[in-house]
Amino acid sequence: MKYKEFVFLLICNLLWAGNFIFGKFVIQEFSPLWITFLRWMIAVSILVPVAVVHDNLNYTKMRSILKESWPALTCMGISGGILFNVFTYSALQYTSPTNGSLVFSLTPAITMIFSYLIWKEKVSIMQMAGLSISFLGVVVLLTSGNILQVFQMDFNRGDLLMIGADLCWMIYAFSCKKSATVPPITAIALSSFIAIFIMIPFLMLQPLDFHQVTRTGINGVLYIGVFASVFAFILWNMSLRIVGASKANLTVNLIPVYTAAIAIFIGEQVSAAQLWGGAMVLTGLVLTSQKRKELICIRVNKQEVDLGEVTIKRPHCVN
Repeated sequence: MKYKEFVFLLICNLLWAGNFIFGKFVIQEFSPLWITFLRWMIAVSILVPVAVVHDNLNYTKMRSILKESWPALTCMGISGGILFNVFTYSALQYTSPTNGSLVFSLTPAITMIFSYLIWKEKVSIMQMAGLSISFLGVVVLLTSGNILQVFQMDFNRGDLLMIGADLCWMIYAFSCKKSATVPPITAIALSSFIAIFIMIPFLMLQPLDFHQVTRTGINGVLYIGVFASVFAFILWNMSLRIVGASKANLTVNLIPVYTAAIAIFIGEQVSAAQLWGGAMVLTGLVLTSQKRKELICIRVNKQEVDLGEVTIKRPHCVN
């Protein structure tokens, strides 16, 4: 994994941690569908001008991209733009952020399994070890060090909805890979526009009560639309195309760690178990980010072979 993309993923998951925090408050004033719609309305209003400048997007180019990549972009809009958000915000109505984060941390395991089955992506022993350590760190973090407590948690309707969000996110990650020929910013802008267009008819079934909207709710929606959508998704898509779906999704285990860091920032106490759990997550991410070196063995019948400026003696392996 290249260091620049790894840093992008670190920032991206920090912004998404804020999405869980603000989402818990915003869901009290907006329905899941309205939060999702407003989120992408804000995002598209920023992404489209950026795409015009950065990617030289114009009407002719947009038509060409939609003609060639509309299946992948539509899948991105439905899975990541609509369903993932509706499942997530619906889950926060019934479950705690702790349970929701734990269930969401299953995404890397689910993605890695499907990457192996569908895309035939190789999974090394180092990656499996890193995944196990990261997941164990999440369990330690969310159970305050009492790992056996995970078997006593009361998984409710919200937890089941988060599993649905996991599956939607996995589909979104694979859809991003299928749209690799489209510039990242343009891909997010167009897929978000498609998501908005699909949601409009359903909004009529859930009229928004403007009287119950407060400044807290508005600020929450603005954060979700700008930081957790525009910046986070740009960083995510840029990184995903370099490191692949399996490695990128491993970093979502950082979301509970960031939650603990935010707790320190706002003055709440953080236990030793939370610190140890965060350290385990980071250790696991370091292991999974290591690219396995493969040896290329060259065997020849002669004792010595001249390859231009390099002379290789039999038998010899080079990195």
